[in-house]
Amino acid sequence: MAAGRPRPARRPGGAGGVRRCRRDTRRGGAPRPSGPQPARLTVRTAGTGRGFALLLVLTGAAGLLASWVITLDKFKLLEDPHFVPGCSLNPVVSCGSVMKSAQASAFGFPNPMLGLVAYGIVVCVGVSLLADAVFPGWYWLTFDAGCLFGVGFVSWLQFQSLYRINALCLWCCLAWVATIVLFWYVTSFVVRKRFLPAPAGVRMFLAEFTWVLPLLHIGVVGMLILTRWWEFWTG
Repeated sequence: MAAGRPRPARRPGGAGGVRRCRRDTRRGGAPRPSGPQPARLTVRTAGTGRGFALLLVLTGAAGLLASWVITLDKFKLLEDPHFVPGCSLNPVVSCGSVMKSAQASAFGFPNPMLGLVAYGIVVCVGVSLLADAVFPGWYWLTFDAGCLFGVGFVSWLQFQSLYRINALCLWCCLAWVATIVLFWYVTSFVVRKRFLPAPAGVRMFLAEFTWVLPLLHIGVVGMLILTRWWEFWTG
């Protein structure tokens, strides 16, 4: 090589740049992606598993079906006072007796109309979760509050049906079961995600045995129904 000949300039992407990149990697540095970043799950937001989402869809669909059938029968009963719903099977299982009661319109309109809206919302939430939607903590707290109102209203209807109206409606029972299951699983989710404060032991229990709570709840209601008309069932 001739003396005094200028050496070629080193390009930025050469070996020196590679060494610097490796050195930065060893120090814990990482290149930042240039595109928009996905939302990170924090204590204020939460995604869910497909099982929980499917449970919302199924319970919401069951309640929606019950509300739809009861609404149709209610309209037929208003048109024809002598109409007998298909689920009026005997003096105890008598949907017609329940529909004609004052408790069937607790807020001034037929109760199943409230169910059409409420259970429809549940289905929408479940489908949104299946599409990987992520909701903030305040949303889940509001949703759980709605479920609490629902299970409280259902408990009042159960008491009225057993001890005031003295009759059962099978479609109402389906809505009861759907609401009970929905309430316990949504509450469990809210507690496990720490949107509601609870001891670690409670969260650990709910992580494994949430299914026990709706089972016990439904079992208690079933025992009340069994003992309320024991002579009829065993006669």
